[in-house]
Amino acid sequence: MRTLVLSALFASAALAATLPDPSPSEIDGIIAKFAAKEADFAKARGNYTYRQTCMIDELDDSGTVHGRYEIVSDIVFTPEGKRTEHVTRAPMSTLEHILLTPQDEQDLRDVQPFVLTTAELPNYYIRYLGREQLDEISTYSFAVKPKKLEPGKRYFEGVVWVDDKDLQIVKTYGRGIGQLKRNEDNQFPKFETYREQIDGKYWFPTYTIANDTLNFKDSSQRIRETVKYQDYKQFKSDITIKYGDEDKPKDKDPEKKDKDKPQQ
Repeated sequence: MRTLVLSALFASAALAATLPDPSPSEIDGIIAKFAAKEADFAKARGNYTYRQTCMIDELDDSGTVHGRYEIVSDIVFTPEGKRTEHVTRAPMSTLEHILLTPQDEQDLRDVQPFVLTTAELPNYYIRYLGREQLDEISTYSFAVKPKKLEPGKRYFEGVVWVDDKDLQIVKTYGRGIGQLKRNEDNQFPKFETYREQIDGKYWFPTYTIANDTLNFKDSSQRIRETVKYQDYKQFKSDITIKYGDEDKPKDKDPEKKDKDKPQQ
């Protein structure tokens, strides 16, 4: 069985390697299309509730945990329809050598579940790297780097993998970066974020993992971070995201539409 699995993986990788790379103009089109879908994805995810579990461990050289930060939050809506975060579990932190900064919290919220929308494209250099097979998904990979660091903003720097059929980001690998104040000694881990298809259409982030050593000026600290995004449920039913040539949903009551028209 193991041999068959490995053979299938090697065959998939070989197939990805033999597929032709898109032309420069096709690459520009791919970037434009997946950025547009990222904008749709961001709008759609804004109408979902989910549970977010974050855990950050301080590790020694042997990998033993010596300190932990943990928080479990439900991203929900109030009865008035306002999106809010409800913390359901937050034991006292036992971290001793690192401290979560506002930049860390911003990375957890915005950078690790990275979204590269059409509006964000002008802020980044994007370079095509090639085709790559991720399990059963054939992808295009792109290097992403911010053009300029604006004060107070956080950015993603790394690689994104885009499904070559759905043209949606399915994985990111990199780190959060930003402009630091003079003598500010903040270090940020490299991370991987994986997405899964939700409701048969949207590729939402479901898992982030970081296992890195933060090299500060006076010391180094190995950390492990995991973030899980679970139990996605759509809150609003009046939002329709249209991809490609999908047909718009028909009016459920066309007679009512005619009745609502003003009489001549």
